[in-house]
Amino acid sequence: MSPDLHTYILNHGGGPDQVQQALMAATQALGPVARMQIAPEQGVFMEWLAQVMGARRAIEVGTFTGYSALCLARGLGPQGRLLCLDVNEQWTRMAQTYWRKAGLADRITLRLGPAAATLAALPQEPGFDLGFIDADKENGRLYYEEVLARLRPGGVIILDNALWGGKVVEPHRHPEDASLQAICALNDGVVTDARVQPAFLPLGDGLLLLRKR
Repeated sequence: MSPDLHTYILNHGGGPDQVQQALMAATQALGPVARMQIAPEQGVFMEWLAQVMGARRAIEVGTFTGYSALCLARGLGPQGRLLCLDVNEQWTRMAQTYWRKAGLADRITLRLGPAAATLAALPQEPGFDLGFIDADKENGRLYYEEVLARLRPGGVIILDNALWGGKVVEPHRHPEDASLQAICALNDGVVTDARVQPAFLPLGDGLLLLRKR
């Protein structure tokens, strides 16, 4: 996609506001790791989806510097609550700064530590309306199962990086890429999972949506 076309999409689909732009700039200043941030059009969609669903409780696995959480929290509304799981104190400290600037800190709870352990400790009940998974890809299937078990019927899980830069069409060319192999296995597994209804959106690096039946 050309830069001009990307700008056109943002101008006609709700681009980032001043706080989001500042967070994007601060994240870019971190260097190569900034690629882990979601695309702004993905954030617009996630906020919109939360609003359309009337979601009130959401969980995010993998928060990074907090852009996706900011978008989700806005979509949940004043009564909404978002639980964020991450392991990096430095990046999430930045996230909390911008959540406060956006006036959303009271909607977001951050838990630091390995996501697998945090998820396993959560109540085994369908308490979430929406889940976003954007963490280490090798554990993607585990995160999916843990979140699905705690998602209400009709709830939605969003998997990020479902395209992995387009490499998913030829994973055999990149046998050394463990993240790619894990993403392909998860993509193939969930699309045939009778518990969910899939929909694939080519936004950013690919969003795979899964509605729990």
